[in-house]
Amino acid sequence: MTPEELVAAYGSPLYVYDLDRLRAARRDLRATLPEQFDIFYSLKANPHPEIVRALRTGEGDCRAEVCSLGELAAALEAGHPADRILYGGPGKTTAELAWACAQGVREFSVESLGDLRRVGAVATAHGITVDCLLRINSDSSAATTSIRMTGTPSQFGVDAETLPELMPQFRAVPGTRIVGLHFYPLSNARDEESLIAEFRQSIATAARIEAEHDLPLRFLDIGGGFAAPYTVPGDRPVYAKVRAELADALDLHLPQWRSGTPQLAVESGRYLAGDCGELFTTVTNIKTSRGRKFLVLDAGINTLGGMAGLGRLLPLSVTVQRTGTDGTEKATLAGPLCTPGDLLGRDVTVPADLVPGDVVRVPNIGGYGLSASLVTFLSRPAPVEVFVSGGEVVAATRLETNRVPVRA
Repeated sequence: MTPEELVAAYGSPLYVYDLDRLRAARRDLRATLPEQFDIFYSLKANPHPEIVRALRTGEGDCRAEVCSLGELAAALEAGHPADRILYGGPGKTTAELAWACAQGVREFSVESLGDLRRVGAVATAHGITVDCLLRINSDSSAATTSIRMTGTPSQFGVDAETLPELMPQFRAVPGTRIVGLHFYPLSNARDEESLIAEFRQSIATAARIEAEHDLPLRFLDIGGGFAAPYTVPGDRPVYAKVRAELADALDLHLPQWRSGTPQLAVESGRYLAGDCGELFTTVTNIKTSRGRKFLVLDAGINTLGGMAGLGRLLPLSVTVQRTGTDGTEKATLAGPLCTPGDLLGRDVTVPADLVPGDVVRVPNIGGYGLSASLVTFLSRPAPVEVFVSGGEVVAATRLETNRVPVRA
């Protein structure tokens, strides 16, 4: 079906995900890495079970990395074995840990001694011992660009300089077994050199921690940072050097890696899911106010990019596209919500001949799209999400929210 046919059938606004492109991204990421690496798909990018299932099945399947019970439920629905899921996040509660352990989750990334103790208490109550990775907040960052996740005070990870004091306490927590380390130094690397520098630093730091603290390093997750275009045209980066640079760093610092010690992993959400999705939205009104042109769409911050204003996602810079147009002009993109904050972009280049009723598309929004938006704000219905493979629709769903009675 063409985009126009999909919009006619399912309405507007409409998310369309191409599962073939999703699988292509997985193949490309596999080719970027030494074959010994596992890949975790970070569900925060897009937790829809159809996305998670497509990345789990087929050649080069991905494991699941989750940070909430909702993400865990999606991973389980998509067929991931619970004991192969990595559960992380800085705010794990006793109740969610209990549910995760009851479902069979046995691998956790922990952010602090308190976090580890909470995991251990729940595991002990279930009569089990769980494997834990210590997430490390390194004392410096090798990258000067991108969204940095390390080298600063943070709720994420154990400050590396505190390990000499804390390591004996980490080892003594009942119900847990420290099996390795977890790093996540940056997100959406601007260039390959920054990505490689962070990976090399994480590997060197892991080897130093292993040696200094006599830590059996069975598992090492060096995180992600793989980039993808977001709401603008473009292609995923090609990482021509990463594979060789990783092998070189591992040969230098962890020479047993080729025989499987430690087991190695990276994680990615944006790179895997980012370019598989498009958003189709309809122009509902065009107006000029004091010399500025406004293009009012039926998709706003409840549909796209509601978290961008928090500064932890890329600033929203939407590009709208339509084939067969002549000429462009500048306009402010506004959504349908009754708030002045419902803007998708100012001074955006748009086709000059748009009229109400025209459908335009926002590219590269398979990750951090609907689930990263203010879906319930102003109580408008969520858009339909359509999944296509081989040019055919294989699934279509709409996210719905409802209130249910709760008894004390």
